[in-house]
Amino acid sequence: MKGPFRPPAHPQLLGRPAARPEESEETRFFDRECYEFNRLLEPAWNDRYCEHCRHYLTSRCPHIDEFLDDVEDLSPE
Repeated sequence: MKGPFRPPAHPQLLGRPAARPEESEETRFFDRECYEFNRLLEPAWNDRYCEHCRHYLTSRCPHIDEFLDDVEDLSPE
């Protein structure tokens, strides 16, 4: 017997997150709702850019696929 269907707790992790319409290349990795400042850095670096987030390039980052795609775009062919 199967139990009732339960939607995933984190639907944004199922696929690539949709780009926010107001994003540009300059603001693409800025002020995300999941941003959490990395306290190992100097407080003056808390500019809300992803590279200063505690989750940056870790498995805890909900946008890790987007970062990896960005790095792949820079790879020489």
